[in-house]
Amino acid sequence: MKKIILVVGARPNFMKIAPLMHELKLHKQFEAVLVHTGQHYDNQMSGRFFEELNIPAPNINLEVGSASHAQQTALIMMGFEKVCLDEKPDFVLVVGDVNSTAACTLVAAKLNIKTIHYEAGLRSGDRTMPEEINRLVTDAITDIFFTTSVDADENLYKEGVSNDKVFMVGNLMIDTLEANLTKASGSLQKFSLLNLTGNIDVKDLASTGNGVMTFHRPSNVDNKEELERIVNIWGAISNKIPLVFPIHPRTYKNIQQFGLLDKINTFPNLYLIEPLGYLEFIHLVSKAKFALTDSGGIQEETTHLNIPCLTVRPNTERPVTVWEGSNKLIKIEDIETEVEIILAGNGKKGNNPKYWDGKAAQRIVAILNNL
Repeated sequence: MKKIILVVGARPNFMKIAPLMHELKLHKQFEAVLVHTGQHYDNQMSGRFFEELNIPAPNINLEVGSASHAQQTALIMMGFEKVCLDEKPDFVLVVGDVNSTAACTLVAAKLNIKTIHYEAGLRSGDRTMPEEINRLVTDAITDIFFTTSVDADENLYKEGVSNDKVFMVGNLMIDTLEANLTKASGSLQKFSLLNLTGNIDVKDLASTGNGVMTFHRPSNVDNKEELERIVNIWGAISNKIPLVFPIHPRTYKNIQQFGLLDKINTFPNLYLIEPLGYLEFIHLVSKAKFALTDSGGIQEETTHLNIPCLTVRPNTERPVTVWEGSNKLIKIEDIETEVEIILAGNGKKGNNPKYWDGKAAQRIVAILNNL
């Protein structure tokens, strides 16, 4: 029997690990140990996803909580080293590009445990992003690389990785999306508004047409002048189509701290709501006219759903969503024009990349069986 530790730490990891956990259950030759570092630790950002995606409770929770990048990484490494020494796994598999990804790979590599990185090879070329540093560090010491797209393979080859260690397996996020989209259709309900009195029936909005937003990148939300500029653009767009914003806690904190909530209150169709669970969020996205974002995963989900996505960033670690999918990289000053194009019926459409078919977990387990 092969023992494999699977590491999750933050919200984006859960949708990637769920189909893999379900598939491993079908193969008795594996003993899967799920370790949650606790990088995202509140119920809305973490625990609720385990319930919705039917992920078993973690075997081990390090409960590191929030801290600076250095402190959080150090705490994860300290806790995970003990886990590896106690469990003595054959493999450690990490996903994505959060602090937990790099920290646990470093621990396992120093203990001579074979490491596996799912979503390897993604590159934005922007080292001001903490995630890019995590990707580079993780892939520099990983043994086996599972990739989601051809460009990721090419990035690894350019960095000197042998092609017999690289396996393009598809996209686990799409496995989760495909498995839950029908279930998600009945998940939306009324949510309290954070910026207006009363509440909103998100299901009604989803049925009549709306835009959906996610914003949390420091470059967009941590500077008062920049955030105020973006708020005014949100407001202008909301005068043409309702905008629903399940808001990231840090973004909401900045809006309050910068005194921008009163400004937002002047736009009655700009709806700030609490963070959503996975099922609620993907249903909202699936019914939206477009997504406006600076996040990563939503670029993949909208590509699979063939919904126009406007990504307010100068680069993306998921360029296949631009080359083949429905995603566009845009500047802040282009947001209103691009939304107008979508509302006129000319939003970008695309194709589903290779292996984004809901069967990535099956491919991964087949490869693991031969390692």
